[in-house]
Order: sequence, then structure tokens, then C-alpha cells
Amino acid sequence: MQPANQASLRIDVATLFPEIFSGYLTQSLLAKAIDKGLIEIYVHNLRDWSVDPKHHKVDDRPYGGGPGMLLCVEPVVRCVEAVRAMDPRPAEVLLLTPQGKRLDQPMVESLAPKGRLILLCGRYEGFDQRVIDILEPTELSVGDFVLNGGEVAAMIVVDAAVRLIPGVLGDEQSSWDDSFSRGNRLLEFPQYTRPPEFREHRVPEILLSGDHGKIAQWRAEQSLLKTQQRRSDLLPPEPPRQ
Repeated sequence: MQPANQASLRIDVATLFPEIFSGYLTQSLLAKAIDKGLIEIYVHNLRDWSVDPKHHKVDDRPYGGGPGMLLCVEPVVRCVEAVRAMDPRPAEVLLLTPQGKRLDQPMVESLAPKGRLILLCGRYEGFDQRVIDILEPTELSVGDFVLNGGEVAAMIVVDAAVRLIPGVLGDEQSSWDDSFSRGNRLLEFPQYTRPPEFREHRVPEILLSGDHGKIAQWRAEQSLLKTQQRRSDLLPPEPPRQ
């Protein structure tokens, strides 16, 4: 059992550009969750663990030639080892890379309860392979595309995980109803709010009826229809005809 004053989730981010996170961590639900002590997020500059005391260099050219620079093994491993020692809870190390396993909602749901996450943000041409060999991180990709660095990808992981921590959302049902959540393979149904009509576009009458049974049925039908139209790959294959 965790101490009463200990956050449900601690996330440490290792990056070359910690200032990228300054605005992100002070806004909206994330800032409120930090203020309430529900989560802890710390950002660490990889240059603080550089073996070059003068220039704080953390990258170098790849052996064998090739374009770009690689993040060196020493500062990254030293950083992660130091960050691990800052909290007695075991930490799951996640390395953000296009080569990693595709992040999805079931994976997020498995990460959120772990208590501690350390996110490694790559830059340039990536990490010296020995970072992976020594730290044995879980390699994660947020999609089949390449970003300038892992910082935006790390924010995606943080955002997805934090909203599953009890008390972060105003309505706990919100995360249960989301697309892909808790095994849900259907996209979310259309939603509406006031006014009931705008530029001849009206809210469906069923939503104004007050009949919660019919509303639930309508929403289920709309979820299925939207999934068929936009993401039919999420639906189970139809059984072969006899």
C-alpha cells in the first residue's frame, strides 16, 4: 500500500529540451491533477549527466559513418539510473521511437497503474544501441511517422495515462465511455449540446426526449454505424456463409 501522501503515478521525463514541457504541465486537467497530488511529473535535462563538463555534449557521430548524430550511451544510462534512485518504487522505462510497439488504449491502461514511468525522449538519429541493451526499455511508437524528437510523443503518453488515474477527470465515467477504452472496439457516438438548433442543423430529437433507454440504444447504434463507416477494421470479421 502506498503512503497517503504519495501520488498514484509518478512520471519522469528525460529530454534535451525540458523547456518544451513548461507550458504543457501548467495547463488544464494536468495542472490540477499535479496540484491535488494525484500525479507527479518531473522533467530532467539529459545534459546534466553529460561526461563533458565544459560543453555538456551528449551526442556524437555514428561509428561506421552515416548522416546525423546519435545520443551517447553514458549520459542516458547515468540519467536513468539516477532518476530510478529518486523514488523507491520500481519504474517502467519507456523509450519513444518510431521503431517501437504501437501505443494503443489497452497498453495505456496497462501503464497507468504501474506507479512509476520513466520516458526517454530521443533526438537526432536516435540512441546508441547500448542504451537499449543496458536499460532494456519498452520501445513505444505513437504512429507510423517520424517526429523531430520524442517530446511530443511523451506528452501523448502522459496525457493518455494521467486521465485514467482516479480523481483526475471530473466524471470517472468519461474514461470508461471513450473509444478503445476497457476493450471497447467501437468509436464514440456523436454528441451535442446547446443550442438545440443552429443554422438549420438540429440536435436529434431522441436526445431531447428524456427516454434514457432509447437514448442508450440510439448511441449504441450510432457507435456501430460510425465504426462501420470509418474504422471497419475494428469490427470482428463476419462469419463465413454456409
